[in-house]
Amino acid sequence: MAMRQIRTEIEIESAPEKVWEVLADFAGYPEWNPFITCFEGEPEEGHRFRVRVHLPGSKPMTFTPLCLVMQKNREFRWLGHLFVKGLFDGEHIFQIEEKEDGTSRFVHREKFRGLLVPLLWKRLERNTRKGFGTMNRKLKERVEQKSSVMKSHEDG
Repeated sequence: MAMRQIRTEIEIESAPEKVWEVLADFAGYPEWNPFITCFEGEPEEGHRFRVRVHLPGSKPMTFTPLCLVMQKNREFRWLGHLFVKGLFDGEHIFQIEEKEDGTSRFVHREKFRGLLVPLLWKRLERNTRKGFGTMNRKLKERVEQKSSVMKSHEDG
């Protein structure tokens, strides 16, 4: 079975806990997240939730993935399928790494497996990478904006 991966990352000038606050505020996604436009449910390991993904240049798609990992301040991972398992499966991964200076690196990646992956790869890779990049930048903006507001309140 074919396997491919898309990996992106961005540096965020804030602590991992602050990044997690925004990332795990699923109800707030419509306010800032152009890639995941709707998130329903509170994901717990071993349970399903509903997510709407909007790839640039495509119509939004709704999935009901299975939460694989929910590790506060570190990692959120899920597995979704297009139609049936094995045809086109995506393991979506968000990881927050703490850097030596106390700031964060946000790693956003997805592993794709299935019979349709080779056929869809070129378009998928381009659009998905673009969607990941846009979400990463918006996450960075939101976290850093919230952090600077909190800092100004503390200073004032």
